[in-house]
Amino acid sequence: MTKKEIKISSEFKAQTTKAIMSITFFILTYVLMLVLAVGLTFLCIYGGIMLIAIRPMFITIALGIGLASLGVLVLIFLLKFIFRSHKVDRSHLFEITKEDEPELFDLIKNIVNQVGTTFPKKVYLSTDVNAAVFYDSSFWSMFLPVRKNLQIGLGLVNVVSKAELTAILSHEFGHFSQKTMKVGSYVYNVNQVIYNLLYDNESYDRLIQSWANVSGYFSIFVVLAVKIIEGVQAILRLVYEIVNKSYMGLSREMEFHADEIASSVTGFEPLKNSLLRMSIADHSFNYVLSFYDGKINSNQKSENLYKEHLFVMNFLAEDSNIKIENSLPKVTYEELNKFNKSKLVIKDQWASHPSTEDRIEMLEKTGMSSQETEFIPASKVFKNIIKTQKELTNKIFNNVQYQGEPISIPFEEFKNEYRNEFSKNSFSKMYNSYYDNKNPILFDINAAKSIKELVGIDEIFSDDMVDLVYTAIALQDDIETIKQIAEKAIPIKTFDYDGQKYKQKDSKELIENLDKELKMINDQIKQNDIRIFNFFKRIEQKAIDTPELENLYRDFFDFDKEFGTKYEPYIKLSNELQFVELTTPFDQIRSNFARIKPIEVKLKNGIKELLSDNRYQTVITKEIKDNFELYLSKQWQYFGNDKYFDNNLKIIFTAMNNYAFVLSRGYFLLKKRLLDYQKEILKTTHNNVYSV
Repeated sequence: MTKKEIKISSEFKAQTTKAIMSITFFILTYVLMLVLAVGLTFLCIYGGIMLIAIRPMFITIALGIGLASLGVLVLIFLLKFIFRSHKVDRSHLFEITKEDEPELFDLIKNIVNQVGTTFPKKVYLSTDVNAAVFYDSSFWSMFLPVRKNLQIGLGLVNVVSKAELTAILSHEFGHFSQKTMKVGSYVYNVNQVIYNLLYDNESYDRLIQSWANVSGYFSIFVVLAVKIIEGVQAILRLVYEIVNKSYMGLSREMEFHADEIASSVTGFEPLKNSLLRMSIADHSFNYVLSFYDGKINSNQKSENLYKEHLFVMNFLAEDSNIKIENSLPKVTYEELNKFNKSKLVIKDQWASHPSTEDRIEMLEKTGMSSQETEFIPASKVFKNIIKTQKELTNKIFNNVQYQGEPISIPFEEFKNEYRNEFSKNSFSKMYNSYYDNKNPILFDINAAKSIKELVGIDEIFSDDMVDLVYTAIALQDDIETIKQIAEKAIPIKTFDYDGQKYKQKDSKELIENLDKELKMINDQIKQNDIRIFNFFKRIEQKAIDTPELENLYRDFFDFDKEFGTKYEPYIKLSNELQFVELTTPFDQIRSNFARIKPIEVKLKNGIKELLSDNRYQTVITKEIKDNFELYLSKQWQYFGNDKYFDNNLKIIFTAMNNYAFVLSRGYFLLKKRLLDYQKEILKTTHNNVYSV
């Protein structure tokens, strides 16, 4: 295909200007604060000297030194970031050379030549489903040219073709060619400075605390310094928002521009296809990692994580009726958005990347089409992909702490376990995803039995009914988001809903209208749930000697009504304990822990109920039971003198998470038991239409 000249869009230029102006604003703001701090320091030192000189005595000497320290403490605060060392952790990366992977390096060289940029300084493999450009960012990188590094995720290589990998790397090299990446270096360092001044203050806090403890006179001026510093931090939070909002806008334009560069190399189709596949690929990889998290206690690991990753991805694709081509899912745009019924559009100023939908739309607008003539897996560009996959698999598991010598699970055993787990955690295909994200809506069972109408299973679980369910889910989510806009929790002035633009002041009226619409839809879904109940009830009456359907519905409805109350201690404790992640005064820490005691009592009572309830016995593993019993064994103390008791905090957090898991899992199993029973009674007859 003919390479098209890529031009910088006007929006790209505008966002670049905004980003540069915001960085300039930070520099001017910081310099002004620094000049004022220097002036304050000079005045404080001068005032301290004059105070001592007027009448030398213990009190004036102490006050003079304290006054002089006021300015010095503020100045030290503003300059402390200079002395902070920053090391980049690359332990998760695996550097490769041309000698290691000659064909891959030839591919990279070819892309570099087509894009018209420089070869990366170093090439790394990572374990995940991703590719990225990065460089060693330091103070000097803002002024001196710095060669970029390329990172290629082996999880990505695992799920794309050679043409798609070429497109993805062309996108990354498109970033290489962007001079605006220098702006990213400035923003990175600005953020490092602001983060240091806002949050990285542990050593500085110790310094001023030690100084305040020397004398009560000194502590007066330490308090004043802290008040000034709090004012500085308030300004910096505002500056942080300005700098990063403008840079995120530029970052999104950089992604569009890099996509267009990729299209000029391969055509837009390979990048489009890979973008559509990324969600299921990433989800599958995370599942495999999660699977082995659950195998740590049994000392089991994977021999080749990527072989299992590919299996899971294709299994999920086939289960979702996604076509498999050349051993990879061919995800369509319609399948990507199959259950997304939201009509709300908000411009996310904090998003660093455009949405997949927006990227695909812009890709197609390039008109640079070039169909892939021959399918070649991306793994073929590697000299020995199996060896590399096993090496990176070992790299992942080498960081895991096992109690004994870990043993690799055979691939066939993994597949069988996965299939069994999937079956345990999913509902029958006959429901057509109707129950995947909804529960049976509460209704009066006795009243429902009096309703009679002719329905078939294809009607009650039709695509239209499933669409109605997901419309209700999306509508509920949209309403909650618009409520946040109305309450100014989401600081935006305008938004689009169903193709119409609204202002923040219009939110309440829109919410009222949407609430009415949601009620009408939920009423329709509830009526369908009643039809479902009656459909299976009539089958049960004809075919089952010992009916259970009503009891299963009643059990589920009873559990559903009490679930919120049972779950409440977990929610409250999670919110109340957030302070342990923040710098908090000691007295406040003690007060906070005293305040959570009544909530802990409710949590412990809830745990005791779970342990004695037969419905949860299959969910409560030995590890969960041991944690529960340990937590219930005594009144734990979480703080003493000047430090947290980390082991005790771990016990309560583990108990909280286990409690939430057991409750949620019990809820799911009760629902699955009901749905599986309905499936079983349907097997007793070949008819699928009944008068109910």
